[in-house]
Amino acid sequence: MRRSRRILLLGACLMVLGGCHRTLFPESAPRTQFEAYDTVRHGVLPTQEPDAFGHPQPALRNRLGQHRR
Repeated sequence: MRRSRRILLLGACLMVLGGCHRTLFPESAPRTQFEAYDTVRHGVLPTQEPDAFGHPQPALRNRLGQHRR
């Protein structure tokens, strides 16, 4: 009985340690189906652009302006 508990505990520890070797969602993968569609349709769109003072801000005008037709 004690031996089986030790084996189960060792197996659980190995599963926990072995399960964290890579990220679930890589940074290069699209976040949503809309981002995947935009990438296929229009190419990679910039997510940020500098404002008048050089600070980064979301590039909403550039990203949303292409869909108006």
